[in-house]
Amino acid sequence: MDFDCDVVVAGGGPVGLMLACELRLGGARVAVLERRTEVDPTIKGGAITTPSAEALYRRGMLPTLAEVQRQAMDRFRAFMRERDGGDRGVAAGQGLGVVGHFAGIMLRADLVDRTEPGLGDAGPAGEIAFVAQQDIERLLGGRAAELGVEVRRGVELTGFDADDRAVTVRTSHGALRAGWLVGCDGGRSTVRKLAGFEFPGTDPETTCHQAIVEMTGAEDLAVGWAATDTGVYAHGPMPGRIVTVEFDGPPADRDAPVTTEDLQARLRRVSGVDVTITEVRTATRFTDHARQVAEYRKGRVLLAGDAAHVHSAFGSQGLSLGIGDAMNLGWKLAAVVGGRAPEGLLDTYGTERHPVGAQILDWTRSQVAAMRPDPQSRALRQIVSDLAQTVTGTTYLTARLNSAGLRYDLPGGHPLTGRSAPDLELTDGARLADHLHAGRALLLDLTDDPQLRALAAEYAAGVDTLTTGSPSHPELAAVLVRPDGFTAWAADAGTQAPTLTAGLAEALQRWFGLPAGAVTPG
Repeated sequence: MDFDCDVVVAGGGPVGLMLACELRLGGARVAVLERRTEVDPTIKGGAITTPSAEALYRRGMLPTLAEVQRQAMDRFRAFMRERDGGDRGVAAGQGLGVVGHFAGIMLRADLVDRTEPGLGDAGPAGEIAFVAQQDIERLLGGRAAELGVEVRRGVELTGFDADDRAVTVRTSHGALRAGWLVGCDGGRSTVRKLAGFEFPGTDPETTCHQAIVEMTGAEDLAVGWAATDTGVYAHGPMPGRIVTVEFDGPPADRDAPVTTEDLQARLRRVSGVDVTITEVRTATRFTDHARQVAEYRKGRVLLAGDAAHVHSAFGSQGLSLGIGDAMNLGWKLAAVVGGRAPEGLLDTYGTERHPVGAQILDWTRSQVAAMRPDPQSRALRQIVSDLAQTVTGTTYLTARLNSAGLRYDLPGGHPLTGRSAPDLELTDGARLADHLHAGRALLLDLTDDPQLRALAAEYAAGVDTLTTGSPSHPELAAVLVRPDGFTAWAADAGTQAPTLTAGLAEALQRWFGLPAGAVTPG
C-alpha cells in the first residue's frame, strides 16, 4: 500500500526514540511524533538499571554512557565535599558502595553475590547506573538522527483511524498514513485512550515530590533516604535534590504548579528540619498509582513504555521497563513490516512483556508498603532492613531490582534459553555485545560446526553467524541470540548432532520465519 511511512511512533521520549531506532535498524520507515520541541528539562529519574544499560551497550553506546556517569559522579563527590568538607560518606552513591535501594533502604554492593544468574554476566554494562533520563533521551535523539529516523517535534497526535490494513494518523500538522501505530506517549497516553485499551490497577495513596532547589538549613537533613514518623524523604545525591513521600492521598490537582511554599512545607513536615527553600530550579509531582493494560496490541495499534504501564518511580525501573519493551517490539515489528515474519510474531511481544510489567508493578507496590508510617509497616520495614544487611537478602533484592531472574517462556531446556544472553568474552578479544550493534540476530558457533552454520545461512536475511570460541564458557557449543539480546536457543558441547541441528532449526523457524527459498504450504 502507499504509506507515508511503515510505522508511526507517538511520543519522542526515550522509549519512543529507542523503538524508532530499533525499527530503523530492521529496515522500517519510521516517523516519530513529539509534541515538545526539545527535551523536557523537568527532573525525572536519575539512574537506570542493568537491563537498560545492557540494551544501550549492545547498540554501541557504552562509551557515552560511561562518560555521562563519570560527570554525574563528579557532581556527587562535589556535593559530599561541600556538605562534609571532604569525601566522608561518598559510599552512599551508586558506583561507590551501593547498587540501589528498596523503599529507601540502601543495598550494599559488597553484599551482592555476583555468581547468581544475571548478576555477574552483563559485562561492562553492569558498571553503568548513574545516568539521568534526560541524558538517555539526548543520546537516543542523536542516534535516531544518525539512523535517519524522522522525528517531527512540535507535532501532536490528535486522533487516528485503524482498520485491518492501515492506520491513518491525524496530527496537529496534518495526517499521515502508515501500516502501524505504536503509542509511546506516556502514562496519560492519547493512543491508549483512543484505542480503548483497558487500564486496570490500583489507586494512589501517596503524594510525592522531587525537585532540585536552593535552600538554607540543609545541613541537618540526612544524606540519602530517611524514614520519619510522617513519611519518607531523600536528600542528594546531586546538590539540592530532594524527594518527599507523604501518605495523605493523591493530590487534588495533579497538574497544579509545584510552588516553593508547598515544597518547603512538605520537606519540613516530613524531615522535621526547618529548611528554607530560596529557589526551585525544577520540580515534579507524582503518585504511586499502578496500572497496566490488559493487552499490548489491538490490531495495528500497539503500546510500549508508560503508555502500557504506570507505577511509582521508586527504584528507577520505569525507564528500563520501557526500554525493554522497545527492544522486544522493535525487531519483531520491523520483521513483520519487511515481510520476513508473519503478524503472529507480534503476539509474542505481549506474551513476553506483560508478565515483566506486572512484576515491576508489584515490586513498586511492595516498596510503598514498606514506606508507610504506621506501626505495622514500620515493623515490616525493619525486617526488610535487617535482611538487606545479609548477602542472601541483598542479592535477592538486587536481582529483583535489575530483573536478573527474567526469563521468557521459550521452548528449550537449556538454562540460557529465554534469558538475556551473558556478555561472553570471545577468543578474538571482543565481547558478545560488540557483535550486536547492527540489531540483527546472531548465531555464535563456538565449536566450528559446519552443520549449524549451514542452517543459519538459510536465514541470512536476518541472522548473522560468527565462528569463534569463548574461553570463559567452554561448556557452550552454540548460542542463538535474538536482536534484543535474549537467548533464543543454546546447546552445550557434547550434545548429539541430531539434537543440536533439530533444536537450532526449530528456533530459527520460530523466530525468523521460513528459510530462504522455502514455499509456504497452500
